[in-house]
Amino acid sequence: MNKDYYCVIMAGGVGARFWPMSRTKHPKQFIDILGTGETLIQQTFKRFARICPAENIFIVTNEIYKDLVAKQIPEIPENNIVLEPAMRNTAPCIAYANYKISAINPDAKIVVAPSDHLILNEDVFLDNILKALEAATENNWLLTLGIKPTRPDTGYGYIQYDEQEKYAKNTKISKVKTFTEKPDSDLAVKFLESGDFLWNAGIFIWSLRSIMDAFDEHLNDVNDLFSEGVGKYNTPNEKVFIDEIYTSCRKISIDYGIMEKAPNVYVQVADFGWSDLGTWGSLFDIRPKDSANNATVGENVMIYDSSNCIINMPKEKLVVLQGLDGYIVVEEDGALLVCRKDDEQQIRTFVNDIKNRNGENFI
Repeated sequence: MNKDYYCVIMAGGVGARFWPMSRTKHPKQFIDILGTGETLIQQTFKRFARICPAENIFIVTNEIYKDLVAKQIPEIPENNIVLEPAMRNTAPCIAYANYKISAINPDAKIVVAPSDHLILNEDVFLDNILKALEAATENNWLLTLGIKPTRPDTGYGYIQYDEQEKYAKNTKISKVKTFTEKPDSDLAVKFLESGDFLWNAGIFIWSLRSIMDAFDEHLNDVNDLFSEGVGKYNTPNEKVFIDEIYTSCRKISIDYGIMEKAPNVYVQVADFGWSDLGTWGSLFDIRPKDSANNATVGENVMIYDSSNCIINMPKEKLVVLQGLDGYIVVEEDGALLVCRKDDEQQIRTFVNDIKNRNGENFI
């Protein structure tokens, strides 16, 4: 393994669109949502442990999930569980990890990835990552992975790339022209038809120097906050410092803050069986179906005249469904969701309304 290769796994989200299975106290990255015997974060860690030493893998998460991470991934050193005292989106969590890694190895080359994605072909995925790391070693680039779209999905961000400006050593790497965050359906159709747009997988590869230069140029307010802690990272003084400054940091994603602004952004076209598992609909797509195209989890579910549904029920629950087409039906820990699959983007709204009406008990 290359001692300069590092991985930052982002694991601080609450997975609101997977409510009611995913809750604030136990979000989807810590759940065996695919029924494999391993949680999503365990799968992600094992995947990157094939190319990075365990001591070079950092998991950034909210401080309330420290025990969950330590329990599910006992191989990771305690110092590598990077605890955020507040949720501030992806740019601050990446900046924090940058400074911890910089104090250890300023020559680091880093892959940043979410903790809760599905990768069906891990060998192809890791080959893509290694090629991107090689390109990041040789060039002052900020790389991301792009997936060839198969449908005009409005739930993904899109990357437009320049066919004329390719990397000589790897023609699957091209310069990025534009980023578009979650277009409407008409625009998504045009993107699909154009042939030069990719889904944004939210996986990034760069050298530590390149990303820290980018923070200094494009997010200097965020960078300035974390730079005040130089000399404290990976020491007993780190937590006090982070607790003092983190809530002062603005909420902003790495996409908005840097990737959409930087002139040195490149994308590697990839195909390794990817899903961000962001919604019940995305889980429906990969689960086995019955003859009526229903994807069902639950030992006592009886279905009549229903099709195209995803149903997730506790083992002990007897459920009878009749006359549904294209619905999400999920029960977990005292909460029941019945929602049209086409309207699943509203689940975030439902969760906010539940919080306003019932407090934190059900979220």
